[in-house]
Amino acid sequence: MSSVSRVDQSLKLVIGNKRFSSWSLRPWLVLEHFQIPFEEILIPLDQHDTTTEILKYTPTARVPVLLVSDDLQIWESLAICEYLSDLHPDKNLWPRDLVARARARTISNEMHAGFAQMRQLLSHDLQKQFAVGEFDWSPALKDVERVKTIWTEALTASGGPFLYGDFSIADAMFAPVVNRFISYGVPVDGLAADYVATLRALPAHQKWIAAGLKETYIAPHH
Repeated sequence: MSSVSRVDQSLKLVIGNKRFSSWSLRPWLVLEHFQIPFEEILIPLDQHDTTTEILKYTPTARVPVLLVSDDLQIWESLAICEYLSDLHPDKNLWPRDLVARARARTISNEMHAGFAQMRQLLSHDLQKQFAVGEFDWSPALKDVERVKTIWTEALTASGGPFLYGDFSIADAMFAPVVNRFISYGVPVDGLAADYVATLRALPAHQKWIAAGLKETYIAPHH
């Protein structure tokens, strides 16, 4: 057995509720789609012992966190994905092309650091379903339009079906946005609409969504 295989067998990903935890979805999706073996540890959010339970694994008291060994714990979704890319260079978690890879990393970091208004107004909740025009998302219009522009530019350049051709970390970073647009009835058309349908239908994403729709945890702050 190779050293990478031994590491794979020990990977554990600590996540929050699949219904709510957009940050947990991102690395989970990468692990699942690229068939990297891991153990899932799910900690329900907004419970009396949530913080205590998460602190067992990370000093940030936030999910997700990747447990690699007793000496290595990685938190922050993008950092986890970068580690997985380093661990499995043969799987091309980022685009192969240097320029496309640079652009993918750029928009992934933009997604990680920005879009505060959209995050606040359109919380990630897989069990919410508003029809188009039923929910007023206009205070987040600037963020929504920026996302659509990012998608359209990337898809135009790559030809799709994902942002840079094949599924990559960049798509995982935007997966929660796809769910937000569907939950709150944010209209999309053209290439953006095709992308929403493609990413929503990804088997790994469908697996997460199905689990989130079945959850019955009550999380009052979400």
